[in-house]
Amino acid sequence: MNDYWCIPSKEDADFVACMEDVLDVYELPYDPMYPVVCMDEKPYQLLDDVRQPLPVRPGDNQKTDSEYKRNGTCSIFAFVEPLGGRHHVSVHEHRTAIDWAMGIKYLSDEMFPDAKKIILVMDNLNTHKAASLYKAFPPSEARRIIKRLEIHYTPKHGSWLDMAEIELNVMTRQCLSRRISTLDKLKCELSAWEMERNRDTAKIQWHFQTGDAREKLISLYPTLSSVTF
Repeated sequence: MNDYWCIPSKEDADFVACMEDVLDVYELPYDPMYPVVCMDEKPYQLLDDVRQPLPVRPGDNQKTDSEYKRNGTCSIFAFVEPLGGRHHVSVHEHRTAIDWAMGIKYLSDEMFPDAKKIILVMDNLNTHKAASLYKAFPPSEARRIIKRLEIHYTPKHGSWLDMAEIELNVMTRQCLSRRISTLDKLKCELSAWEMERNRDTAKIQWHFQTGDAREKLISLYPTLSSVTF
């Protein structure tokens, strides 16, 4: 057996600086004018059955043949406001800078149009940059959206610090742990899942704080040599 983890380097000052920045954000009190939103994305493979599954019978589960047909891949974007219980997911044929920029515009203008500033936590993926907005929109529009954001990046090898990963895990368990054959069907299923999450105002409680990090992840902190102040 082999477990796969995101393993940062020992005594990694860059990691702990980004980590403590994100943990500070998570300790902010809830303020609807300054919502904290986490964003992440995941690839998804569209799969179809080759043989029709056997129907469910009383006292028995549906039986699905192990053979399947691949119908291509897509990318799922997830936005979650952990303390406010707001959720949004979108499906894209590709994972491009334009796709990300369109998602950020939706976040700004549809999810939180009245917010004074949107505090956005996400990882350092190559498309998750302000430059992507300039690829999608005229400069004035790109700048308008950027000015509505305060971006905080999780450290490299520290994607577990992004609460949107929790959202994606819930989504996978509740909605994606089966074969979905087409892009349209995936969009329909995720739209229904999103409506249910928003109806329930499903929130995320984050308990790991900076003090915990300094105790439990001490090996990641640089060892201070003798310094004269």
